[in-house]
Formats: sequence, C-alpha cells, structure tokens
Amino acid sequence: MTKTVHHWIGGKTFEGTAGTSGRFGSVTDPATGEVTTRVAFAAAEEVDQAVAIARAAYTTWGTSSLAQRTTVLFKFRALLDANRDAIAELITAEHGKVHSDALGEVARGLEIVDLACGITTQLKGELSTQVSSRVDVASIRQPLGVVAGITPFNFPAMVPMWMFPLAIACGNTFILKPSEKDPSASMKIAELLAEAGLPAGVFTVLHGDKVAVDALLAHPDVAAISFVGSTPIARHIHTTASANGKRVQALGGAKNHMLVLPDADLDAAADAAVSAAYGSAGERCMAISAVVAVGAIGDELVEKIRERAEKIKIGPGNDPTSEMGPLITAAHRDKVASYVKGAAAQGCEVVLDGTGYTVDGFEDGHWIGLSLLDHVPTTSDAYRDEIFGPVLCVLRAETYEEGLALINASPFGNGTAIFTRDGGAARRFQLEVEAGMVGVNVPIPVPVGYHSFGGWKDSLFGDHHIYGNDGTHFYTRGKVVTTRWPDPADGPSGVDLGFPRNH
Repeated sequence: MTKTVHHWIGGKTFEGTAGTSGRFGSVTDPATGEVTTRVAFAAAEEVDQAVAIARAAYTTWGTSSLAQRTTVLFKFRALLDANRDAIAELITAEHGKVHSDALGEVARGLEIVDLACGITTQLKGELSTQVSSRVDVASIRQPLGVVAGITPFNFPAMVPMWMFPLAIACGNTFILKPSEKDPSASMKIAELLAEAGLPAGVFTVLHGDKVAVDALLAHPDVAAISFVGSTPIARHIHTTASANGKRVQALGGAKNHMLVLPDADLDAAADAAVSAAYGSAGERCMAISAVVAVGAIGDELVEKIRERAEKIKIGPGNDPTSEMGPLITAAHRDKVASYVKGAAAQGCEVVLDGTGYTVDGFEDGHWIGLSLLDHVPTTSDAYRDEIFGPVLCVLRAETYEEGLALINASPFGNGTAIFTRDGGAARRFQLEVEAGMVGVNVPIPVPVGYHSFGGWKDSLFGDHHIYGNDGTHFYTRGKVVTTRWPDPADGPSGVDLGFPRNH
C-alpha cells in the first residue's frame, strides 16, 4: 500500500483540515519507477495555520537561554548521528543516490549542526566602555522571528540542515518547505528534533508546490526566506520575497568549470573530473559540468576521463556495488538525455553517449548512463544550460588567459577549480576568477561548516551566503545600545553606600 506523508505542525504529524485543498503529489522509487508514496500539498490555509503556530512558539523560544537551545541541539546531534543510516535509506529510496553518497550528505549536514551547537560564541556582542563620560555602547544580535527555508530535491537532508540548525540556534522558529519529490527525510528529521526536546512549533515541515511557496513568500509574519534551487526560481524567490519586505538568501544554478593547465597531473585531474561530474548522477549544484583543457593536453585528458567513466557501475542505490544511481524522475532523465542527443548537431563531439541505458531487472527505473562531450562550443545548449545530470562537457583553450576569460564569461559563478602544479598560477586564478568558491586541485570546493557557502552572479541572489558566519548574520539582526548610568557617588546625601567623594 502506498504510504502518505503529511505535514509536521505543532510538534506532530498534521493531516490537514476540512478547509484545505486535499491535493497530493506522487513520490516514486527512481530505481523502479514505482509510485511508493503520496505527499500532502499544503493549501494557503495550512500555511497560515503553520505560521501562526510558529509565531506563537517564537514568543518563548526567541527569549529562551542559549543554554536551553544548545542543549536541544546537542541531543539532536547525537540522535542524528545514531540515525544516519535510516535517513540515508530514506534518501536512497526517494532520490535514488547510492547509500554511501546519502551517508555523505548526512555527514555534511552534521557539520552545520556542530556549528549551531557552538552558537554561543557566534552570538557574542561587542562592548565599548567610556565612549563618553560614563557612556558605554554595546552591539548585540537578536533573532528575526519566523523564518522559512525552501529546499531542493538533490540534497533532502543536507540543504535543510544548512538552514534550520543555525536559524533555531539563533532563536528563530523555522518552517521548512522541502521538495515534494523526496519528502520523507525531512519528516524523520522533525521526529528527531522533537525527541531531542525541541518545543512544539519551533520546527515545522510544510509539503507542497507553488501554492505553499507563494503563500510563504507573501505571508506578513515570515521575516526571512532561504532558498536553494535553479536560477530562474531563485530570481523569482528573491524578487517576490524582497518586494514583501523579507530578508532573502536565494542560491541559484551553476555551470562549474575545472581549468586544467598543461603542467597538471592528468591522472589526478581525470579522477577528479569523473567523481565531480558524475557523482550523485550529476544532480548537484557543485558538480563539475565543464572541463577547460589548456594547450595540447586535451586529447590525453579526454581519453583518461573516458577510460574511467566507462568503468563506473550504475545500479540501484541500495546495491552496495553501485557507484551511481538513477535520476530523480523519468521527466528529468528525458530532459538530460535531450542535451546529449542534440549535441552533435550543435558542434559537439560525442565521446560517450549514456542515453538509452537500462539496468537488468529494473527496466522501468529512471536510468541514464554517463555522457562525455568534447570540443563543446560555448554556443551549444549543452554548455549554456545547467543540465543537472551525468553529462560532462570538455572545452579547449590555448592559454590560461583564454581559459580564464571563458570561465568568467559564464553568467554563473558558483564554484570553480584549477588543476596545476604551479603555485603562482593557482594564486593568480583564485584572485582573478569570478566565482564564489574556488578549488585548487580540489574539484568540488564546498566549504566546511564554519566557512560560508555561496556563489556570484546568477548563482546567488541576496547579500548573504549560507551557513558559516553569513548564516548567523542572516538569521539575526543587529542592535546597538548606548547607556549612561549615574555614579552612585553622585546620589543624594543621606544613605552612605561607602563610595568616597573624591572628585
């Protein structure tokens, strides 16, 4: 029997009321194509109800002690660690990624929980004494209120954990609108937070589609919106929420380049290109989707990538021998395939064509093989668009300067990498490239939890990156307090408190 995933409102599963839409979405097992779950879609009335409960919870959570908040977070961290396999299994069942990759996702999310557990040092204010006679000035940071996060399908546990641990550690209440394609991981997280002692209403999960999103963007009691997804939607989120007076961090799409210089270790570069392009079936915003080969190394590098790509084992995510799983939906699989099928007509050399790939015994799964395109023109669709699948484009450049110019001409500026043995070239690249995250001989430069994640140009809308110091600042607002107190020695005569009158 198909299970149903409902919302999490007021610290418990919430099945809706008579006034809601009664709409549901379907969740499939990507390995089989079978519908395994239906997920409730929130109506505007349910959004209003959830926000009201979160707002009521904020009245006490926002003034709770840092000790109380961190105690809950430490308990949650222990529960999350103990349940990482269970969460990874939910991710594999609904997203399709292999179990080891799903475990890695949970581990990276744990980094931000660790950061939130130490929020006491992040929220320390500043104090200047005697700025004038008996005048002190203090700067403090306070929570915003009710904040919301809208997260994508590709990391159903990690990306929410980029948001809510810091948000609730700072004293906010948090409403999560996860992807309707793989909703179960967020519900497991909600259960663990409740088990850790988080008060009802501090963390909410609302499932749904554009109806729920638009209601959150317009709601007057939602103070801030965090988003990760495609560039067109990120732009819409930023524009709409900002127009409604909200603070916004909206992370968009990417076309991440890897520049390979002639002096690079080509075996290391090929290993990195394969893992960064095809890991998680290419469904990640930090995937390397374009390799720029400089000079005469291109043919050798492409051959090394091809040799490695042909050995990758594709299969169900719960098969320990699988290295890459299926794509999230059949529609997405077909869209990814269309870029490969149309590549030759747009001037690309198709080295590997992964379209039409199937897995024996799982013929109805959302399968696609690894594709490798060489001599890719910058005018081709395969280069210009964010494909979000296991398709790697190789471009050629004669010089470092030509390769850099090619990268900087991209409208995206999320992440990039350079492979070289030359420290001077690497230093120059990290200063000259127009991207928010740079790897030097590191293909996927996702920052650790205490450094912030975010791109440039069409990869980020809003002023704040996500997690790290930027995350703490995003979920709080500053206040400056100027104070003057009279000296007790200046008090009226009568009671002597023992302060000598010596001035």
